[in-house]
Amino acid sequence: MNAYGLYTLLHKEIFRFLKVFVQTILTPIITVLLYLLVFSSVLSHHVKVYENVSYIQFLVPGLMMMSIIQNAFANTSSSLFQSRMTGNVVFMLVAPLSNWEIYLGFIGAAIARGLLVGMGLWIAALYFVILPIHNPFILLIFAILGSAVLGTLGLISALWADKWEHISAFQNFVILPLSFLSGVFYRVDTLPEFWEQISYYNPFFYLIEGFRYGFFGVADVALSTTFLIVLTFYTITTLFCLWLLHTGYQLRH
Repeated sequence: MNAYGLYTLLHKEIFRFLKVFVQTILTPIITVLLYLLVFSSVLSHHVKVYENVSYIQFLVPGLMMMSIIQNAFANTSSSLFQSRMTGNVVFMLVAPLSNWEIYLGFIGAAIARGLLVGMGLWIAALYFVILPIHNPFILLIFAILGSAVLGTLGLISALWADKWEHISAFQNFVILPLSFLSGVFYRVDTLPEFWEQISYYNPFFYLIEGFRYGFFGVADVALSTTFLIVLTFYTITTLFCLWLLHTGYQLRH
């Protein structure tokens, strides 16, 4: 492995989003805090959650994971597509970097941004509520997996898109609906049976379930099942992304 090349790409990608810290880190935190204020006020007495867990406690992990995955997607999709549009991607392609090293560089930066947004939101949420921590290792694992999965989807969308509208469409019609319909604001077993069953086919639901388990030690789906589904989804998306990079799809032409 070209460790120095990988480090250079990773450093460049992390420095890219840190240069606009207010836009990439602070703004998502403020946006999610507004969700927290509105939904906790409106739904706190109408949504059933776990025993000994208040609704605002239940809500914070879901909002954290939603913010983590949305920002991980935005990081890779915007970076790679912008490089394609400006022609800067050629400098990465002629460098002695394998497809796997390119992938790791982008995904590493997506994970870094996702974790920074998640940690920032957690710190800001301390003003409203103190969360119990059942297992910090599980929290970290699902935060990293969530960032990696959405970072991979961001790369796929950046390779597929022909213009910025395609990136926006992918985010608005795929990422955003799956995020909102994944149990962020409610428990899926409180839904009508049809919609409850539909929710179990949403991979984002399992990301949030696993992340919540790290805080409370309880979930609607067994942790082993949740982890297996998330890992399977990540493996499939990663293999597809690496195949696209290997073929040079929309890169080498």
